[in-house]
Amino acid sequence: MIKGEQRQAIEDLVYRSCLALDARDYKTFLSLCDAEFRYTVTTHSPEIRRDMVWLDHDRKGMETLFANLPKHNSDHSPITRHATVYTVDAAGDAAEVVSAIQVFRTQLDGGATELFAVGRLHDTVKLADGAARLARRIVRLETRQLGYGYHVPF
Repeated sequence: MIKGEQRQAIEDLVYRSCLALDARDYKTFLSLCDAEFRYTVTTHSPEIRRDMVWLDHDRKGMETLFANLPKHNSDHSPITRHATVYTVDAAGDAAEVVSAIQVFRTQLDGGATELFAVGRLHDTVKLADGAARLARRIVRLETRQLGYGYHVPF
């Protein structure tokens, strides 16, 4: 059973990770992550009856991705992540967390906001010394058509 303050710290971690990515504050996002952090984006394709892996990086790979973002031909429309923590299951000094995520995009031309992607975050969180750190994040998207220019993680 997880303590109330541990669950609060874990929920805070999930929400802060979304806020940091919304603000394109990649340094803050990485500060929330463990040294052994791994980030993966997947989706299932019913057409080929297989899971597809769209992104899979360790912490160093994420640092490189963030450093190279200004060099990519990207859609600069802001995206806003809305996460809702569903479950937190403790196992020793770690917790498995499942959250729903909806991603909204606001177009630069005209300012219309639309639902861009939906899925779930499957996080492994390390708990040590009263702190919670992301050890692994697997984003399992339901949405499979994002268009071009989206290199920013969800």
